[in-house]
Amino acid sequence: MVHVKKIIILIMLIIVIIPFVTTGVVLADEQNSSLPSAAEEHCVPAQISLKIDPGDTAWVLISTALVMLMTPGLAFFYGGMVGRKNVLGILMQCFTMLCIISVLWVLFGYSLSFAPGKGFWGSFGWAGLQGVGLAPYSDYAASIPHQLFMIFQAMFAIITPALIIGAFAGRMKFSAFLVFMVLWATFVYDPICHWVWGIGGWLKNLGALDFAGGTVVHINAGIAALMVVLFIGKRNSVNHKAILPHNLPFTLLGTALLWFGWFGFNAGSSLGANGLAVNAFVVTNTAAAAAGLSWAFLDWLFNKKPTVLGTATGAVAGLVAITPAAGFVNTVSAIIIGLLVSVFCYLVVTVVKPKFGYDDALDVFGVHGIGGIWGAIATGLFASKTINPAGADGLFFGNPKQVLIQLVAVGVTIAYSAVGSCIIYKIVDVVMKMRVTAKDETIGLDLSQHHENAYTILE
Repeated sequence: MVHVKKIIILIMLIIVIIPFVTTGVVLADEQNSSLPSAAEEHCVPAQISLKIDPGDTAWVLISTALVMLMTPGLAFFYGGMVGRKNVLGILMQCFTMLCIISVLWVLFGYSLSFAPGKGFWGSFGWAGLQGVGLAPYSDYAASIPHQLFMIFQAMFAIITPALIIGAFAGRMKFSAFLVFMVLWATFVYDPICHWVWGIGGWLKNLGALDFAGGTVVHINAGIAALMVVLFIGKRNSVNHKAILPHNLPFTLLGTALLWFGWFGFNAGSSLGANGLAVNAFVVTNTAAAAAGLSWAFLDWLFNKKPTVLGTATGAVAGLVAITPAAGFVNTVSAIIIGLLVSVFCYLVVTVVKPKFGYDDALDVFGVHGIGGIWGAIATGLFASKTINPAGADGLFFGNPKQVLIQLVAVGVTIAYSAVGSCIIYKIVDVVMKMRVTAKDETIGLDLSQHHENAYTILE
């Protein structure tokens, strides 16, 4: 209770400070009034010119590679936090997502997510990349090849289900994992992606702002993670002893790779080498730094020592929170978003999770779910059309309606991801059982599922 009271006091102090800081937000916002026009926003309107721009193409190619690197980075981030008997299992699951979603995306995933359509999905019109050529498709990106936009979005589709892996670490059969993830990517990720980013998507038409994946990626994955851990149950050893990270240097390396790749994730979502990309790059770095410092301070305040794991977790939370806002907010707003996200996530990880007793092993819901929710709402607070004329003003710039639109997008994503994930889990569990046996769990997934060891120990 003492910790809860301290956190509540911190939140109240920050809320009191926000009105004064917003004056600085407005001043900083005015300095960015010369940033690009609507043609440079994440989902650009239809363009007349279909000429490929070499600079834009080069930047999005690089960004695609950066986002691809995030999935191996995530593998190291998660791998360092689990016990040594499950590290290869984590790496294998992440690497398999890179393989299997890449194939599914070109076969039908991209078509379901981005082909024009006003229904549940897009359509199968672009299945097998039919009609997805090397000329620009102006409704998405007028200055880069359509296939480049497709493969850039593929990297988002890959890492989203990979994020869920940290929640059920050490408990899921590899065969069931494959089936669950294929179904989840098809029936949960693809529809939400279409609603928010696709032509004809109803949340997009409603005016929901999500520059690089706060709802589509982080809330979606965080809620799915929570549903899975509620159904799969606690790890057998969690009630007997604390499961400590086996290799924190791995986790810090993974954090660095994620931070590095996130520049492609957010700045690449400008879909061009332009001022909006620069703004997204700067606020991404700033929010991550602010959140890392904030979590370290919270560790110091409540646990008497700042920790490597806490600082790394805070930095990732900051990257999560700035994702939906990166193309709509200025640097001062990014600092506020970063400072606050660590407070919210820390409260869920250290107070809410122990109180309710769910075993989210690596805090996927606590960091990605909560961080994504805060980031989406914060976009409705701090967004400004002086940063991105193709976006919208938020509450602090005279448009309270945007907060309501963001809340609708958050609520819809939570509800659909929760229901869809539960249904898919139960179907797969009935058909083939999701959880490994108690014996296999004790042995560890490295040996029981893959017949390999991460480490050779000489006696």
